[in-house]
Amino acid sequence: MTKILAFAGSARKNSYNKKLVAVAANGAQKAGAEVTLIDLNDFDMPIFNEDLEAEKGMPEAAQSFKDLLIQHDGVLIASPEYNSGYSALLKNAIDWASRSAPGEAPLAAFNGKVAGIMAASPGGLGGLRGLVSLRMLLGNLSMHVIPNQRAVSRAFEAFNEEGVLLDERQQKGIESIGGDVAAMCAKLKA
Repeated sequence: MTKILAFAGSARKNSYNKKLVAVAANGAQKAGAEVTLIDLNDFDMPIFNEDLEAEKGMPEAAQSFKDLLIQHDGVLIASPEYNSGYSALLKNAIDWASRSAPGEAPLAAFNGKVAGIMAASPGGLGGLRGLVSLRMLLGNLSMHVIPNQRAVSRAFEAFNEEGVLLDERQQKGIESIGGDVAAMCAKLKA
């Protein structure tokens, strides 16, 4: 069975991006994938620093996150946009997970895996500018980033109390990202 890891690059408790990635995760589940939805708040990692890594090794939380990435065929990532880029929380988690252990293939957590990206923001562009640099980063880590991406603007009024997008087209569009990642993962595994 195809396994997909889903998370948001946001630490905020009531994050729009946490709601958004849950919608995409639902789409992946509907497509037959097994989805693990995590919160990066549960992986308390220090700011990446090679001196810290050399002295103490990879922090336990960073290793746990990396292990989850390795165990999954693809990822769904929803990232807030901060100053036209993705979040520092997301970048830090990716930086730690990109480190190779002795005898491990380079980029074992990312290489050849499938990614679907999306964003939600109170602004008019919905976080779209941050997705440009996130797509580039994931591509540089040898991931297959699906072409379908979505940005939900005016996120403060986009969801109902259950976390469903009020606009049915947006709901289906975000679910389709999850479905597309599940389908591509399945094709690559076959």
